[in-house]
Amino acid sequence: MSAVQPLSVSEPKAPVRRRSLAPLEPVSSSARWMLGLAFFVVFVAVWAFFTLGGFVSPTFLASPVTMVKEGWLLFTEYGFIKDIGMTIWRVVGGFILAAVIAVPLGIAMGAYKGIEAFFEPFISFCRYLPASAFIPLLILWAGIGEAQKILVIFIGSVFQITLMVAVTVGGARRDLVEAAYTLGAGHKGIVTRVLIPGAAPEIAETLRLVLGWAWTYVIVAELIGSSSGIGHMITDSQSLLNTGQIIFGIIIIGLIGLVSDFAFKALNHRLFAWSFVR
Repeated sequence: MSAVQPLSVSEPKAPVRRRSLAPLEPVSSSARWMLGLAFFVVFVAVWAFFTLGGFVSPTFLASPVTMVKEGWLLFTEYGFIKDIGMTIWRVVGGFILAAVIAVPLGIAMGAYKGIEAFFEPFISFCRYLPASAFIPLLILWAGIGEAQKILVIFIGSVFQITLMVAVTVGGARRDLVEAAYTLGAGHKGIVTRVLIPGAAPEIAETLRLVLGWAWTYVIVAELIGSSSGIGHMITDSQSLLNTGQIIFGIIIIGLIGLVSDFAFKALNHRLFAWSFVR
């Protein structure tokens, strides 16, 4: 009599994982560029479909073709390159002024809790105040010249940078601090040789992020009492219902901001290459 063979139970098969669709799976640099460009192509195609197809009135939204023609006129007949230069000068000036003040103050707040307790409530309060709310006061104090526009960008950036730098420095690894004390470092050495070098890459990334925010403040700064700049051009185009020029100005701001962001990121990678090694 033959023995009864036990039934074999097959183990469930593991689901097939497509690596290109797996969560947190990185993509190659070429694929990232292709996907990024693909979105812009689709966006422009949809924009052209609705505008050139007559679904949207040109009064409310110019077509891509009209936008390019208006942009060409801005450069060839209206000296738009000067407006771009003035806007870049205002952004860079206000941002550098904010960074020169905010980075040392943020380092001091992160390193010394007494300084943090003194400044943090006021800076946290000011951080929530919109920069545009200060424009009437700044016009009274500084007039409608370049100082007023630079100060708008300064106010919009300085409090953000200060708090973000303070959080970065204050989050330093305690074991590194204790090791430095064990090796004989003093209070000044802890700040200059442990806290600042350790936080430098993140401080640089903070500056890169806030530079992007500064570009959003410049239009507000140029809306009132300005005779030059991209924001001034957009305001004039609005009064003429020229949506082609308005859209072109917005795109130029985005392109300049994107180029500055890539340049800042490349500089950070070059200065702090060790922090990007995984």
